Amino acid sequence: MIGESMAAAVAMALRLPRATGRRIVVRRDLSVRARDGVILRTDHYSPGHRAPAVLMRTPYGRDAVTGLIGRLLAERGLHVLVQFCRGTNGSGGRFEPLAHERADGLDTLDWLRRQPWYAGRLGLVGASYQGMATWALATEEIPELAAVVVAVSTAGIRDLIYAGESFSLDTVLTWAELMETQTVPWLPRRVELVRGQPRLAAGFGHLPLAAADRVATGRTVPFYQEWLTEHAAGADYWRGRDFGERLAGLTVPVAMVAAWQDIFLPGQLADFEALRRAGRRPSLTIGPWTHSAPGVFAAALRVGVPFMVKHLLDPAAVPDGRVDITLTGADGRRDRWPPRTRDTAFYLQPDRGLATVPAPAGPPDTFRYDPADPTPSLGGPLLVESRAGVKDNRELEARPDVLTYTSAPLDRDVTAIGTPSAEIWQSSSVPYHDVFVRICDVDPAGVSRNVCDGLTRVEGDGVHPVTVRMWPIGHVFRAGHRVRVQVSGGAHPRWARNPGTGEPLGAAVGMRAGERAVFHDGERRSAVHLPIEESDYDAFE
Repeated sequence: MIGESMAAAVAMALRLPRATGRRIVVRRDLSVRARDGVILRTDHYSPGHRAPAVLMRTPYGRDAVTGLIGRLLAERGLHVLVQFCRGTNGSGGRFEPLAHERADGLDTLDWLRRQPWYAGRLGLVGASYQGMATWALATEEIPELAAVVVAVSTAGIRDLIYAGESFSLDTVLTWAELMETQTVPWLPRRVELVRGQPRLAAGFGHLPLAAADRVATGRTVPFYQEWLTEHAAGADYWRGRDFGERLAGLTVPVAMVAAWQDIFLPGQLADFEALRRAGRRPSLTIGPWTHSAPGVFAAALRVGVPFMVKHLLDPAAVPDGRVDITLTGADGRRDRWPPRTRDTAFYLQPDRGLATVPAPAGPPDTFRYDPADPTPSLGGPLLVESRAGVKDNRELEARPDVLTYTSAPLDRDVTAIGTPSAEIWQSSSVPYHDVFVRICDVDPAGVSRNVCDGLTRVEGDGVHPVTVRMWPIGHVFRAGHRVRVQVSGGAHPRWARNPGTGEPLGAAVGMRAGERAVFHDGERRSAVHLPIEESDYDAFE
């Protein structure tokens, strides 16, 4: 249990508002009954008097993080409810991701309204899956809802699972393994982690994918099986678990905390922009973190605690719409999203160069992609912090199935901020294939570090352009550094390998290698499009 002294130390380090009381009462495992009779276990952190309440619904169990959030907010005059989603940490029923969060949240709210200590103003807070549970409830019509804080999460999950219309294997199987091992005793779990999670690694490499959950966890994971088969965008399955279309009706203050190397970043920024288009003033913080980095948690507390205190205790408070973006690559901050930028094309060149002028005529570059030896993923937006984030790409770039194109050294700092894309003219001897594109920053010593990337699953013959939408970027390429673009046929296991056979995703066992060609001539202008900040437009004119 988090004590008063630790909470005080965290509050001082993060410069949080002063505590108004230290006599916090914690009641564990309260029973909240859902409409179908399922009991949802709930912890209550009380400041000892009638006050507004903050609700966080989580599938991850009771830990130091939830305890710290509960104490910090309760010490500042708010009731805090930490509720464990059905099927987790003692709550009844079966855990089915996002299937019950709306109804269970509404039932919890009905219970809350009957509590004599509740003053009738509500805040919702959550990160990752908790954030999706937050959106499930926040997008309902709740008169007393006064504030929402969401960190590294999104209101819609389908496009995360099928990013680029390929299957996000690392994210899905890693999370399935995490959820299944929450009930494993501490010692066996620690042994598995120390060994580097060999069962999970074996699951990544296993075919068919429909059996990978059993390899990784020892059992069949129902939601993993559903996600393998429910691949169609707009399917009824996803409509019931996607809350993004209802964001425009949300009128309360919202604060978001995001990370450049986070799996949820594209969806979270789409949520932010949807709220802005609807005339709202959400606040946004983006920092140089991965999904599970300590920096994300610290930023969520630094932003979320004062935000909740302000909007729940002061009915007259209005949202300020503050944007605080920390750039990568060099010190720098920005206070606007979307930024003011100009699309700048960096064209692939015949000599493996990269330039802002189209390439002259020349032959294509070729490589062979073999799903039996798939091009590996390295760093980037992943769940596990030790494998995620910025890495040295030189070993990856030395593989024969990775093409690289590199610019001349920059003569000044250049800031790219926004959402890059690529248009790659290519052909494949196998009609079923993927196109992976990554942007790297190469320092004067030759170290190539990933900045952002994306992948598109393709079905088609002949020479044709493939558009790859990439992860958002906020990066300074320093003077003397070079911009590098990688092009390859996959990034496994971040994305499931494309077996090249056209078999169904979960059932495929055959693997068909293929030859690839990447074109860059006067008519087929393969290029990466970087959003260059307006102050740097003239750097390439």
